[in-house]
Amino acid sequence: MSDTNKILTVSASPHVKSNDTTQRIMLDVVLALVPAGIAGCVIFGMRALLVIALCIGFSVLFEFLSRKIMKRSNTLGDLSAVVTGLLLAYNIPVLDLAKFDGKLWKATVMTVLLCAVGSFFAIVVTKQFFGGLGQNFANPAIVGRIVLLVSFPSAMTAFTAPRQAVDAITTATPLGILSDGSLFDRAGDISAQISSLSADGYLPDLLSMLVGVKGGCIGEVSGILLILGGCYLLMRRVISPAIHVAFVGTVAVFMLIASRGSLPFVAYEILGGGLLLGAIFMATDYTTSPITLKGKIIFGIGCGIVCSVIRLFCSMAEGVSYAILLMNIACPLIEMATKPRPFGVEKEKKAKKEEKTA
Repeated sequence: MSDTNKILTVSASPHVKSNDTTQRIMLDVVLALVPAGIAGCVIFGMRALLVIALCIGFSVLFEFLSRKIMKRSNTLGDLSAVVTGLLLAYNIPVLDLAKFDGKLWKATVMTVLLCAVGSFFAIVVTKQFFGGLGQNFANPAIVGRIVLLVSFPSAMTAFTAPRQAVDAITTATPLGILSDGSLFDRAGDISAQISSLSADGYLPDLLSMLVGVKGGCIGEVSGILLILGGCYLLMRRVISPAIHVAFVGTVAVFMLIASRGSLPFVAYEILGGGLLLGAIFMATDYTTSPITLKGKIIFGIGCGIVCSVIRLFCSMAEGVSYAILLMNIACPLIEMATKPRPFGVEKEKKAKKEEKTA
């Protein structure tokens, strides 16, 4: 045996290495999101493609300029700005021309403004001000969406009806129709009342909810394609199922209790309001979600509780963005409470107790 084979190499942990890179992970997320984006363009028209292009373009531009001004290295190659722009675009609606006097140029100007402001707060304020990728305190796209909701509430709710079903449903989102409280004020079976609303054309049926023929933001409407994208990320081991299963499961339990056992109501709540988009693609962000399995479950349950409370008791039909943001802020506390104890290390309280008794 040669002397070379006898050398013991010692290095710092981690000792288990992976070929995964930030670029490859972000590329997988982009690929998982593409089908939902294509569906959004088909359902709402080519103006949806304009929103996607603007958000990605502004996000890339702001990342490049901010890194340049702050004299930091160029990070455009990791594709994180592209993912942020894509997620932000999916959280913006194609604006209803009727709210802009039918003038396309007015709607276009407002669209450009929404994409620019949202991208600025997502990339510059939330991400780069805190040091860049991996150091942001919250999901950048979530912050961008919330800023737009607070700053431009009228524009962010100016939903365009799907082209395939203009005469079938209103431009209001399904959750906006269900959240007026009338279902809970009436006596009788909630499922039957929902079925009546669907038959009268006020609500899309569950198949339309699953496919995406309904009012809403560009990337949140097609539930089936979001689920398929999530399955792709699971197969690629980019995400684990703990957070989104706990998130969606908690919302389902709360809505089942609130609706007195109405499964159709639960289905509408799961397929509407961006729950699947938020739970699968935004709540699972590596930087702003816990590392441990126990922490992920607590994080997902917390998101589900906050989202359900907002939907049931507040004047908002959605609640997903605020739920994720609040749990992003609570993430360090969750990690502190659920961090594993190193092997051979005794708990501090137990060690102090033994010292006193000795």
